[in-house]
Amino acid sequence: MLTLASRLRALNDAALRRTIALRSIPPHGIHDFFDLAEALLDPAAIQSTLTHLDRSTLAVLAVAADLGAPTLGELVERLADLGHDTVDAADISARVDRLDELMLLVRTDDTVSPFPAVAARLRAWPEEGLPGVADLAGVSAPSPLAPLSATDGRFTERLAAERAFAAVSAIAELLTELSLEPARELSRGGLGLPDTKRLSMAMGVDLEAVAPLVGIAARADLVALGAGYWSESQAGSAWLVEGAPARWGVLASSWLAALPADVREILAQRPGVAWGDALHRFVAWLHPAGGSWMDERIADFARDAELIGITARQSTSAAGASVLLGDIDAAVATIAGSLPAEVGAVYLQHDLSIVAPGPLSASIDARLRTFADVESRELASSYRLSGASVNRALAIGDDAESILSFLATISLTGVPQPVEYLIRDAADRYGRVRVGSVDPLNPAGPSYVRSDDSAVLGAIAVDQTFTALALISLSPTKLTSAQPADTVFWALTDARYPVAAENAAGEVVHPRRHRVMHPIRPEAPDPTIALVEKLRATDGGEAKAAHAWLARQLDSAIKHRQTVLVSVKMPDGEVVDYLLEPASVGGGRFRARDRHADIERTLPLSSVVSIVPAP
Repeated sequence: MLTLASRLRALNDAALRRTIALRSIPPHGIHDFFDLAEALLDPAAIQSTLTHLDRSTLAVLAVAADLGAPTLGELVERLADLGHDTVDAADISARVDRLDELMLLVRTDDTVSPFPAVAARLRAWPEEGLPGVADLAGVSAPSPLAPLSATDGRFTERLAAERAFAAVSAIAELLTELSLEPARELSRGGLGLPDTKRLSMAMGVDLEAVAPLVGIAARADLVALGAGYWSESQAGSAWLVEGAPARWGVLASSWLAALPADVREILAQRPGVAWGDALHRFVAWLHPAGGSWMDERIADFARDAELIGITARQSTSAAGASVLLGDIDAAVATIAGSLPAEVGAVYLQHDLSIVAPGPLSASIDARLRTFADVESRELASSYRLSGASVNRALAIGDDAESILSFLATISLTGVPQPVEYLIRDAADRYGRVRVGSVDPLNPAGPSYVRSDDSAVLGAIAVDQTFTALALISLSPTKLTSAQPADTVFWALTDARYPVAAENAAGEVVHPRRHRVMHPIRPEAPDPTIALVEKLRATDGGEAKAAHAWLARQLDSAIKHRQTVLVSVKMPDGEVVDYLLEPASVGGGRFRARDRHADIERTLPLSSVVSIVPAP
């Protein structure tokens, strides 16, 4: 421990923080460098680190521990004798450097010295059912997985493309639904059942698929959580007008970015093969002390990979293989050739329906949704016009001429007279009912509803739908409510009244129902910064804490019966080195056995220049 504590104290702050982070050492109970060294050499902490090391790195460490303090050449030679499949000196050297960084051993030039506590932990492995030195170094990887047959490969590609299209379509419906009505996040996490059912119907997926798809969308920043509600984000709004391949590319890219590096390394080694039992056997071989943690990590990402078509039937698709290799552009190009072609025209019917002969381009679909309701979301989507749907478009600033012009450009059947009549009639009626704030400077305050059509206003006043608004009649043409104007406006809009919002000047304004959310990823404070500051403060610097530091070193040497090399400054200024075995410390002095002279010495701590472990 003395060796490790001295080494930790000599590190600069950045290196010390990195060491603490790499070993995931909690700050609780650590007051000085000896506490930190004890935490690093705790058997549970060592085991936790070993579980995350791959088999080859563990083999290097175990062989080094078995040999004691070998040179790099001796280490390579012994690994070769045990049948290790990698005996490249540069590779072994890199693994030694990694173990040195993890504070599991000390590398001095070409000499490798594992800490005794690490060696003891590895020696106990066989009794715990974990591999020993010979197994770590000599057991080869499981046989490579057989590639899929041509028939299975074609089926995989077809199924992956179907899943990619289904995921993109479902998430598009998710964003559209959340733009109309956000979904509440429960305090314990997850969506409530009512919102899950609503989103399930809108997305056309089973209840069980809603949460994973919301997670996929959140990972891609397409939805954001704010004030306890999931809403469409600004990135989600932009994503909706992209083509299907580009949309899929965003989902695949975010999946890859979130994939842990160790999992990605495993999967990238074998694209195009099955992710089933054989892969789990390979993972168990690669991380022999890992238990279930790696399996669980792969399982989580495998589920999402299946949902978005990176895999199908636990086999990597061609596009998925490109994703795993980090080539998103190639993956998008591959998936584009498998997805159904988008169309840019529709059939406009006299019964006010709009039928697309195939998947509509994203920009046309997004525009149609502003003034028509979606009736079906299959490959051939259909929409329906109504007075309420047209009013919805008028409320956000559209007008009859722009809607008719757009329909004329995309319709293969022209604009039927009933369609034109419906749109123009809705535009003529729009704004007959106006809503505004009583005090324009206080938009959250009371509001009013006015209309020159007393019959319409009378119907609103007695409509039981608006009981919560507590509407009060001031005159045949005006009502008031204690609720804000936005609340009243959207309540009347939902009830399909031809309502418009207005400002203090009586001009029509177009409020947005739900603000676009921006994903916020709060940066958690780095606990290693505070811990390192604490260690430096308790250390006290070179002068102030010299006695305390030396006393702790001596206490540790006494506890572990360790021989140390003590440099003592004599009265004439000369520095003399003693090889001592400390026996006690107290009163500013310490007593120790001089191993060379075989006598007992008592020395003042104030004269001690340094204490280091005996060579």
